[in-house]
Amino acid sequence: MNEQFWSLWIWPFLTGVLVTVFSVLVLLQYIERRKLHQLYWFIGLAFYAIAAFFEAYSEYTMSWNPLIYRIYVVFAASLVGFLGLGTLHLIARKRIYSDIYLVVNIILLIIFFYGALTCELDYSALKPGITVGGNALGPSLSFPRVMSLFFNIPGTIFLLGGAILSIFRFLRKKEFLYRVYANVLIAVGTIVIAWAGAKARLGSTVGLYPAEMIGATLLFAGFITADTLEKGARKISRGLDRGGIEKDN
Repeated sequence: MNEQFWSLWIWPFLTGVLVTVFSVLVLLQYIERRKLHQLYWFIGLAFYAIAAFFEAYSEYTMSWNPLIYRIYVVFAASLVGFLGLGTLHLIARKRIYSDIYLVVNIILLIIFFYGALTCELDYSALKPGITVGGNALGPSLSFPRVMSLFFNIPGTIFLLGGAILSIFRFLRKKEFLYRVYANVLIAVGTIVIAWAGAKARLGSTVGLYPAEMIGATLLFAGFITADTLEKGARKISRGLDRGGIEKDN
């Protein structure tokens, strides 16, 4: 199959639909339980969904609107930082660590948005689909494109590290083996997303869209397997049927 097949708009569109469902479930769970790690995950997933729909739109119209592209690059590059923030908040023994990382993420996001919205774009690289990546912002280590590294590297470390830590924690407890399987899915999904992003950053964007969809599917499957989203969805459904949302005991 050629490059044109892998850049069809349907790939990012399906990713956007899947991640939208995923993010809504996480948001509903946050509304019910008020756990900050769920809010941080929702933000990262919302960025993921928006970026995927922007990709689908660019493929469908066969053009990149410059403003949409500037916003897209920031969301696509920073989403892992917020997913990693959610995991750090969940596993860290002291909340101060995730609070510091939250402040760092917000400051970096403001700087990234400023740079992306004010820099000169390379319009020769502003082509629809997977040929773009972050190339239209300039060379790999130039500002603002270099800002993506400050989200991708620590975010991937926290997200992947949290999954691996959970695997080891639950591995010796037979009653929690389902959580081992869940975190294996989350770890593999994180690796797929990180691999696709690294390839795109290095200029090889073939297969980026399917990789995004596979990574999102694995993350979603991991959460479902862990039973957290399913339990939350069932509780929310029962609460709505009775005219209100139940509170945890």
